[in-house]
Amino acid sequence: MSIFSSFNINSSGLTAQRYRMDIISQNLANANTTRTEDGTPYRRKVVTFAEKNSQTSFSRVLNEATDRYSGTGVKVNGVYEDTWNEMIQTYDPSHPDADENGYVWYPNVNTVAEMTDLIDASRAYEANATAFTASKAMALKGLEMGKA
Repeated sequence: MSIFSSFNINSSGLTAQRYRMDIISQNLANANTTRTEDGTPYRRKVVTFAEKNSQTSFSRVLNEATDRYSGTGVKVNGVYEDTWNEMIQTYDPSHPDADENGYVWYPNVNTVAEMTDLIDASRAYEANATAFTASKAMALKGLEMGKA
């Protein structure tokens, strides 16, 4: 594994966590959006990650079994709508989006959970940035040794 591979792995982690923070920010911004373009309340979005360049062929599995350090980074696998948490129903007959019984459906966004996820994503981003800085310092030290 070259030093540039570690740069690629760390930068893919930085990119993925930044995208996760963008989606969490979108969730927080739409926490009270009761009507989207299709007329339904906003639905929380969740980001999933996967290993970059992962293959399931026999040779790939064999190589991973013999060489435990074969990571190539992370990629965003998809952004999915949260369908396992229910929307929040509130009685507010004066709201313009209230139904005939006076109930309004609010998004399934929990601001406390979103802020916790945001802290988690920012800490993961910081960890990747620290690892990138350490890799850069090792590369510079190697260049200094070669110069001497």
